[in-house]
Amino acid sequence: MAEAARDGALEALRELDAVARVPIGLRRAAEVTLEEVLAAQGYLFCAPENLATLSGEMKEFFDRCYYGVLDRVNGRPYLALVAAGSDGSGAVRQIERICTGWRLRPLAPAHIVLTHAQTPDAIMAPKTLPEAERERCRTLGATMAAWLA
Repeated sequence: MAEAARDGALEALRELDAVARVPIGLRRAAEVTLEEVLAAQGYLFCAPENLATLSGEMKEFFDRCYYGVLDRVNGRPYLALVAAGSDGSGAVRQIERICTGWRLRPLAPAHIVLTHAQTPDAIMAPKTLPEAERERCRTLGATMAAWLA
Protein backbone atom coordinates (compact mmCIF):
# COMPACT_ATOMS: atom_id res chain seq x y z
CA MET A 1 0.00 0.00 0.00
CA ALA A 2 2.68 2.48 1.00
CA GLU A 3 4.84 1.74 -2.03
CA ALA A 4 1.89 2.10 -4.39
CA ALA A 5 0.92 5.41 -2.75
CA ARG A 6 4.51 6.66 -3.05
CA ASP A 7 4.64 5.64 -6.72
CA GLY A 8 1.39 7.48 -7.40
CA ALA A 9 2.67 10.57 -5.60
CA LEU A 10 5.91 10.61 -7.58
CA GLU A 11 4.08 10.12 -10.86
CA ALA A 12 1.75 13.04 -10.09
CA LEU A 13 4.65 15.27 -9.10
CA ARG A 14 6.51 14.45 -12.34
CA GLU A 15 3.40 15.35 -14.33
CA LEU A 16 3.10 18.63 -12.42
CA ASP A 17 6.85 19.32 -12.72
CA ALA A 18 6.90 19.61 -8.92
CA VAL A 19 9.29 16.84 -7.82
CA ALA A 20 11.81 19.37 -6.49
CA ARG A 21 9.16 21.32 -4.54
CA VAL A 22 7.44 18.44 -2.76
CA PRO A 23 9.73 15.86 -1.18
CA ILE A 24 8.23 12.39 -0.83
CA GLY A 25 9.50 10.00 1.81
CA LEU A 26 8.62 6.42 2.61
CA ARG A 27 9.56 5.47 6.16
CA ARG A 28 8.68 2.75 8.61
CA ALA A 29 6.86 4.16 11.61
CA ALA A 30 9.65 2.98 13.93
CA GLU A 31 12.21 5.07 12.00
CA VAL A 32 10.31 8.36 11.78
CA THR A 33 11.62 11.15 14.00
CA LEU A 34 9.70 13.98 15.58
CA GLU A 35 11.68 16.41 13.42
CA GLU A 36 10.55 14.61 10.25
CA VAL A 37 6.92 14.79 11.33
CA LEU A 38 7.23 18.51 12.00
CA ALA A 39 8.99 19.15 8.67
CA ALA A 40 6.44 17.26 6.56
CA GLN A 41 3.84 19.18 4.58
CA GLY A 42 1.33 16.31 4.78
CA TYR A 43 1.02 12.70 5.90
CA LEU A 44 -0.10 9.43 4.38
CA PHE A 45 -0.39 6.90 7.19
CA CYS A 46 -0.32 3.23 6.14
CA ALA A 47 -0.80 0.54 8.74
CA PRO A 48 -2.07 -2.96 9.29
CA GLU A 49 -4.87 -3.59 11.72
CA ASN A 50 -3.98 -6.17 14.37
CA LEU A 51 -6.68 -7.49 16.70
CA ALA A 52 -9.07 -4.65 15.78
CA THR A 53 -6.49 -1.93 16.49
CA LEU A 54 -3.44 -0.29 14.93
CA SER A 55 -0.28 -2.35 14.65
CA GLY A 56 2.08 -1.95 17.58
CA GLU A 57 4.71 -0.21 15.48
CA MET A 58 2.28 2.43 14.24
CA LYS A 59 0.76 2.93 17.68
CA GLU A 60 4.26 3.35 19.14
CA PHE A 61 5.01 6.01 16.49
CA PHE A 62 1.92 7.99 17.48
CA ASP A 63 2.67 7.52 21.21
CA ARG A 64 6.28 8.66 20.73
CA CYS A 65 5.47 11.73 18.63
CA TYR A 66 2.04 12.79 19.88
CA TYR A 67 2.87 15.50 22.42
CA GLY A 68 5.86 16.86 20.50
CA VAL A 69 3.62 17.44 17.48
CA LEU A 70 0.56 18.73 19.32
CA ASP A 71 -0.44 22.24 18.15
CA ARG A 72 2.50 22.36 15.71
CA VAL A 73 0.99 20.73 12.60
CA ASN A 74 -2.55 22.11 12.72
CA GLY A 75 -4.37 22.09 9.40
CA ARG A 76 -1.94 19.90 7.50
CA PRO A 77 -3.52 17.24 5.27
CA TYR A 78 -3.45 13.51 5.83
CA LEU A 79 -4.69 10.30 4.29
CA ALA A 80 -4.95 6.87 5.93
CA LEU A 81 -4.60 3.41 4.39
CA VAL A 82 -5.29 0.34 6.52
CA ALA A 83 -4.79 -3.33 5.67
CA ALA A 84 -7.11 -5.68 7.55
CA GLY A 85 -8.19 -9.28 7.43
CA SER A 86 -11.92 -8.66 7.74
CA ASP A 87 -12.76 -5.17 9.05
CA GLY A 88 -10.22 -2.38 9.56
CA SER A 89 -12.58 0.07 11.22
CA GLY A 90 -10.88 -0.13 14.62
CA ALA A 91 -7.53 1.00 13.23
CA VAL A 92 -9.22 3.71 11.16
CA ARG A 93 -10.97 5.05 14.26
CA GLN A 94 -7.64 5.21 16.10
CA ILE A 95 -5.89 7.06 13.28
CA GLU A 96 -8.79 9.49 12.91
CA ARG A 97 -8.88 10.24 16.65
CA ILE A 98 -5.14 10.84 16.78
CA CYS A 99 -5.26 13.04 13.68
CA THR A 100 -8.17 14.98 15.19
CA GLY A 101 -6.00 15.62 18.25
CA TRP A 102 -3.18 16.81 15.99
CA ARG A 103 -5.80 18.94 14.18
CA LEU A 104 -4.90 17.43 10.82
CA ARG A 105 -7.35 17.64 7.93
CA PRO A 106 -8.35 14.46 6.05
CA LEU A 107 -8.12 14.81 2.27
CA ALA A 108 -10.37 11.78 1.73
CA PRO A 109 -12.00 9.05 3.81
CA ALA A 110 -9.64 6.34 5.04
CA HIS A 111 -9.17 3.46 2.63
CA ILE A 112 -9.33 -0.08 4.00
CA VAL A 113 -7.80 -2.93 2.02
CA LEU A 114 -9.30 -6.25 3.10
CA THR A 115 -6.98 -9.23 2.76
CA HIS A 116 -9.56 -11.77 4.00
CA ALA A 117 -6.78 -13.51 5.93
CA GLN A 118 -8.52 -15.46 8.70
CA THR A 119 -6.27 -18.39 9.59
CA PRO A 120 -2.94 -18.14 11.43
CA ASP A 121 -1.04 -19.16 8.28
CA ALA A 122 -2.90 -16.68 6.08
CA ILE A 123 -2.48 -13.89 8.62
CA MET A 124 1.28 -14.45 8.86
CA ALA A 125 1.84 -14.90 5.12
CA PRO A 126 3.11 -12.05 2.93
CA LYS A 127 0.23 -10.30 1.18
CA THR A 128 -0.05 -9.29 -2.46
CA LEU A 129 -2.53 -6.56 -3.23
CA PRO A 130 -4.81 -7.00 -6.21
CA GLU A 131 -4.11 -4.52 -9.00
CA ALA A 132 -7.35 -2.63 -8.30
CA GLU A 133 -6.21 -2.00 -4.70
CA ARG A 134 -2.71 -0.97 -5.80
CA GLU A 135 -4.31 1.47 -8.25
CA ARG A 136 -6.52 2.94 -5.50
CA CYS A 137 -3.43 3.43 -3.30
CA ARG A 138 -1.56 5.05 -6.23
CA THR A 139 -4.51 7.38 -6.78
CA LEU A 140 -4.57 8.39 -3.11
CA GLY A 141 -0.83 9.05 -3.17
CA ALA A 142 -1.26 11.14 -6.32
CA THR A 143 -4.09 13.05 -4.67
CA MET A 144 -1.90 13.95 -1.71
CA ALA A 145 1.01 14.99 -3.92
CA ALA A 146 -1.14 17.09 -6.23
CA TRP A 147 -2.72 18.83 -3.28
CA LEU A 148 0.72 19.66 -1.83
CA ALA A 149 2.12 20.81 -5.18
